[in-house]
Amino acid sequence: MAGMKSSELLADAFGRIDSTVREVLDGLDGTALNWRPDPAANSIAWLLWHLARIQDEQVAHVAGVDSRWRAGGFHERFGFDLDPHGTGYGHSAEQAAVVRVETAGLLLDYLGAVQTQSLDYVAGLDGADFDRIVDRRWTPAVTLGVRLVSVIDDCVQHAGQAAYVKGLFARAADR
Repeated sequence: MAGMKSSELLADAFGRIDSTVREVLDGLDGTALNWRPDPAANSIAWLLWHLARIQDEQVAHVAGVDSRWRAGGFHERFGFDLDPHGTGYGHSAEQAAVVRVETAGLLLDYLGAVQTQSLDYVAGLDGADFDRIVDRRWTPAVTLGVRLVSVIDDCVQHAGQAAYVKGLFARAADR
């Protein structure tokens, strides 16, 4: 019996992120999605948009394809007055406030497109692919394996933060 392939492990990790995000979004309206526990804090909408933007740009880059954000028309569909190449990294509180959605549907559409692209990409990888250098701006240079683990780690953290903000919103709403 053969063991789990690296590509299957990555697909499982991306799938867990998707499940957590869907659980967070379940039952939320625009008020909950855009609520910020503090004027300098991030909303659920921003956290999940940023999660998707990071995954989208990083996976598109290593796969050598266009991001779903631009090529899939999501930049226009969301209509944010933000740099279409930006991912939210380094956003000020004012920039984060621009990321507002009225329903979870558009976020789910974008997240689904990013998830599909990510799963399609990792499905074609084998063990030798993970040693390929994808970023020489760092010392040591970043391999594909390290980049994908970094993306997963970042997404898991933001999904957890969004779940936490959902809990804070529920407590604030109960008061």
